[in-house]
Amino acid sequence: MEAVFRIESPKIIAAVARVVRDIGIAEEITQDALVAALERWPESGVPERPGAWLMATARHRAIDLVRRRETYARKLAEVGRSLAEVSGPGGEPAGPAGIADGEEIDDDLLRLIFTACHPVLPTEARIALTLRLLGGLTTPEIARAFLAPEATVAQRIVRAKRRLAAAGVPFEVPYGTERAARLSSVLEVIYLIFNEGYAATEGDDLLRPALCEDALRLARVLAALMPEEPEAHGLAALLELQASRTPARTGPDGAPVLLADQNRARWSQALVRRGFAALTTAGDLTARAGGAPGPYALQAAIAACHARAATYEETDWSAIAALYGRLAALTPSPVIELNRAVAVSLAEGPEAGLALVDAVAGAPALKAYHLLPSVRGDLLARLGRTAEARAAFERAAGLTRNEAERALLLRRAAELG
Repeated sequence: MEAVFRIESPKIIAAVARVVRDIGIAEEITQDALVAALERWPESGVPERPGAWLMATARHRAIDLVRRRETYARKLAEVGRSLAEVSGPGGEPAGPAGIADGEEIDDDLLRLIFTACHPVLPTEARIALTLRLLGGLTTPEIARAFLAPEATVAQRIVRAKRRLAAAGVPFEVPYGTERAARLSSVLEVIYLIFNEGYAATEGDDLLRPALCEDALRLARVLAALMPEEPEAHGLAALLELQASRTPARTGPDGAPVLLADQNRARWSQALVRRGFAALTTAGDLTARAGGAPGPYALQAAIAACHARAATYEETDWSAIAALYGRLAALTPSPVIELNRAVAVSLAEGPEAGLALVDAVAGAPALKAYHLLPSVRGDLLARLGRTAEARAAFERAAGLTRNEAERALLLRRAAELG
């Protein structure tokens, strides 16, 4: 039951939301359908198509809810459909074959993604709501994933639903000039979910694999739903290639393993191949449109440079530095400049990299960013400035909230001492 519901709930919520035009109510109706299944299936047996049974039950309840409202006629006019479109003969729920075809379900899912990631919501709320509605995660699971109090996450989700309703956010896929901005919000949410799983900001563990898996699945779904959007494929490519390194990123004791020390034979070649395929698709779509690669496609191209190198020493750091330069021109950021500095240091020498690091060291966004002193420490160590390097690693250890990273940074400092 848990597996079926986790797989089917996003589709059911999306389909019901199209009828009731409120994702909070849609989620409640979907949960009611699950309760009905828990009551009936032990006696009647699990249906041959359990997802179709849940969908039919939920949509029937949605239709009943619309009927009961005093504003029934007005509501139907807003929704822009008749009961005949969502129910079978006599008002009964449509049978499994008539519930919704694949294209209709895809459209509903896309609407749900754009609604859950609407820019009217703060970032934390978008992430929590997306994991709840599209990832099928429970509130306690989301709280554990982000090391946040369960009550805090529950409030974020409740307030997000209320805010969407109060703002009158339409349950639709945006078009025209609004589409690019809204798509950017969707891509950002998936990217942030993956990043928190790939390099946890706090806690004892470097990785939270479940979050990476959820983000990767969402990225694949989005790319399939928006096959003509280059950046959807660019994001999918980036996450596939980054996720391919996961088996080699920690040792047997869970301690982080630096990129230079990773056993590349442990990188997932299946994910690498998927990443290359998605990157090729993004490139073909961009070329067909006569445009330039977007930020996610550029980051995926950087990840592809690492994936192509059989060893760390064979990495094409000049190409990576050039790609970071293009990325910085497209989306200026001190964090991107910091990453470019690392690539430049490995292509041209630590002095060149240190000059770039010092140029962005005063940026407010990097004031409490532990990777700034960490990168600086690495460059100073390569230049033989041991005491300064040790102090930089100790400062980085004091800034990070992740225990695994702190232990690694302190160990690097001790090795210089």
